[in-house]
Amino acid sequence: MTNVGWRSAMAGALYGTGGFFTRAAEGPADHFRTSVHASPLFASALLRLIRRVDSALGCPGRLDVVDVGAGRGELLAALRALVSADPAATVRGLAGRIRFTGVEVAPRPAGLPREIGWRRDVPEGFVGVLVATEWLDNVPLDIAEADAEGRLRRVLVDRGTGLESLGPDVGAADRFWAARWWPDAGPGDRIEIGWPRDNAWSDAVGALRSGCALAVDYGHLRAARPPLGTLTGYRDGRQVEPVPDGTCDITAHVAVDSAAAAAGTAYRIIGQREALRGLGVDGGRPALDLARTDPAGYLRALSAAGAAAELTDPAGLGGHWWLLHEVGIELRGTMLP
Repeated sequence: MTNVGWRSAMAGALYGTGGFFTRAAEGPADHFRTSVHASPLFASALLRLIRRVDSALGCPGRLDVVDVGAGRGELLAALRALVSADPAATVRGLAGRIRFTGVEVAPRPAGLPREIGWRRDVPEGFVGVLVATEWLDNVPLDIAEADAEGRLRRVLVDRGTGLESLGPDVGAADRFWAARWWPDAGPGDRIEIGWPRDNAWSDAVGALRSGCALAVDYGHLRAARPPLGTLTGYRDGRQVEPVPDGTCDITAHVAVDSAAAAAGTAYRIIGQREALRGLGVDGGRPALDLARTDPAGYLRALSAAGAAAELTDPAGLGGHWWLLHEVGIELRGTMLP
């Protein structure tokens, strides 16, 4: 089989016929754990953000929440349940105005509440909140390696085995992106060419007429690019070699600052630990006095503290970056730092 670039290999393995994300029989949660799957506290924090965006928009007649890379709809289902159970949402009319839409290449999941829409593309011109949790890391991209002479050469891969070889020099677009966003690569260094992700994120943010767009993902900034890259695979909850045969997730961390600049709107880049604390998620243990006065309440608070600690652990999910764009609104000073 002829070796191909990683962008083509990832596209087929993840999104082709029978690909990792297009199979209906299983979902991403069967193979890796995200903040969405870790705790309902994550959805609760996002609902606080949604409420504040709703207020900044003046409580419009319709507020859309669009989840790009929605998996099997877990986040949207959790948000819908929270809104339905929230008295404040009923008082302010949010429960009747909010609309949820999942954007995903996989078929609509069985059992998803009928109130949640499902489509393959981001709707144009909506007002509200666009969310993408661990989506950009799965947007296919090519990988380059600097050879002994310092030339950037495309890394080719065998789809069936994952074995790599060096191919021809990369094209002009790849060289331009690398020079700006991943400079100073030395012999043997690998560069994950991020402009396809920049384009995908720019298009998604561009579909938002007003509101905010939020990407949550593992990533890095220009001052600290990983010299050997981050490409890897996941299967059944374990990290595995990234073989692009459709049997495993294939992912690489996101050049967050590059994606941020590509969207063409004001943005903030915030660590998940800081962002969640700004939205009321704190991993502190409850006071021991509560154990004496309300043992059941203490156990509930202790469980919540453990979940919050997982979400904010800088060595795990707390190492995510939040990339937040405000489109036609101003949230500064009302929520996140």
